[in-house]
Amino acid sequence: MEKNGKIFVPPPADGSDFKELFKKLAAAGAGRPLGEDGFPQGPWTPELLADAISKIDANRVGVDLRTVQLWFQENDKGISPANIRWLARIFGCDDREATNDWLNELSSAQTRLTARRRDQKKTSGSTATALRVPDTSAPEKNQVPLTPVVSVDLQTMPAERPRGLAIKTEAIFSHGSHLNLPAWIFAGSSALGFLSYILGIHSITYVRADGIEKQVGFLWAPNWTFLFMVLLPLFFAVVIELLGFWKHDGRLRLLAEADRVRRGDAWTLHLQANSQTYWAVFLICILFAGVVQWIGVQLIPLLEQAQDFAPSWGTIGIIRPDILSTPAAIVFTALAYLYMSTSFYLLFAGLILLHTIIHDLWKLKRGTELLGEQRAWPDTSEIGLRIMRGVFRCSVLVVLAAICMKAQSAYLASQGPDFVTWLVRDVWAALADYDDGDRTFDYIMPTHYSSLLVVLSTCSVFVYGAIRLGDDRRLRSPLWKMSAVIGLLFVSYMLIDAFDGFSVLLIVTALIATYGLFDPAFESAWRAREIRGDSHVS
Repeated sequence: MEKNGKIFVPPPADGSDFKELFKKLAAAGAGRPLGEDGFPQGPWTPELLADAISKIDANRVGVDLRTVQLWFQENDKGISPANIRWLARIFGCDDREATNDWLNELSSAQTRLTARRRDQKKTSGSTATALRVPDTSAPEKNQVPLTPVVSVDLQTMPAERPRGLAIKTEAIFSHGSHLNLPAWIFAGSSALGFLSYILGIHSITYVRADGIEKQVGFLWAPNWTFLFMVLLPLFFAVVIELLGFWKHDGRLRLLAEADRVRRGDAWTLHLQANSQTYWAVFLICILFAGVVQWIGVQLIPLLEQAQDFAPSWGTIGIIRPDILSTPAAIVFTALAYLYMSTSFYLLFAGLILLHTIIHDLWKLKRGTELLGEQRAWPDTSEIGLRIMRGVFRCSVLVVLAAICMKAQSAYLASQGPDFVTWLVRDVWAALADYDDGDRTFDYIMPTHYSSLLVVLSTCSVFVYGAIRLGDDRRLRSPLWKMSAVIGLLFVSYMLIDAFDGFSVLLIVTALIATYGLFDPAFESAWRAREIRGDSHVS
């Protein structure tokens, strides 16, 4: 029966409890929209049903996937009154009268389940024996036959809510508003800026031994201002948007065609498989990039009053104790490095999530191809292009962040009085054959190494995506263009301060990459529509 373009099954009123009733309705796909050909699209899966309930306008809270999975499983769990309301909306096909009928039927079925479970515990010798009693009645004449789809799905679902660093980290990106994480990163950087202003190190100069007056203020350092106030918030915003699209839209659209290939909560399983990776990144970022680097670059030089590294806002108290005392410098740098290490852990976690999205898409696509169902995937190219566009945007933002890190480190050892003048002089050196002189101070530059790790990690994720999804002919042209921009960014990063005039290449590349943030595929809107149209024809 059809109602409002969906499959409608009237309440049977046959005395079934909730488990029996739900199993029949899930297998029949009650409440699912009819396909374009007017035929049913198949049974419900936990992911499809959870997504359908969460899209109900009146349901602001949504429903947890684990809760829906419990309905499918062979257990003694029922359904809450609040969720009965939303499930009745689904089975009632958004019809007021039908929804009311299903509300009464589901409430009665839940009551029967509770009573039956109580009777089983009284009459059975143990709880385990009671749970083995079949909860399905004999097939009736008009009963919709059950399919093995639902039962197979249930075998892969863990009974307990998954835990671990990977799950908690993913929750930071996926739970709550899309603005939460970018706002916290921006707020942390702003707080450090206010503290630097209070301490008087927001804009501060010192006279180097060669007579050059160097600007080393906190607000003049692009690796602490532009990086954390602009680039990282944009990066996290793109990752969050792409993750939400994949979990709640793209993946579900593909699972509607490939639910025989990928069943159960495969996304959670992919996350848990990367648990050790998250822990490795956490230890490297917090322990080494945070604690060890702070001790070696800031704490020891401040305590010993030594200058093995280029003077900066953190160690300016060694040269100008009248501006910043040693205790104040220790506290401020500790807060800054704690913020920095936490932010970079989240950055690398975002890269891992991008890798997981690409891998999940590739597994779904590969499984379907093995079954010879590639033609049943009209949205594959469109979804793949959208994912790679997001990965490209993230890669550009992170490489630009690494460029800020390396450029600031190179400036501190240069002849330039401030960062902007240093770049302008380098451009002038290339255009007018101007000689700015050789750098006379060689400092230890750990930022060069850390920024290189960031660049290599980012490029690896992008290359992985290009390789996995590059077999789609409709994506080859956009991927080649995006790969060229990433390659150009990498070359520009490597050539920072390598020769006079490097900033010309750097500025041109940065402008091209910035344009790529708005048009990642470097093609007009009509071309994007052409790709989508081609995918539907195929």
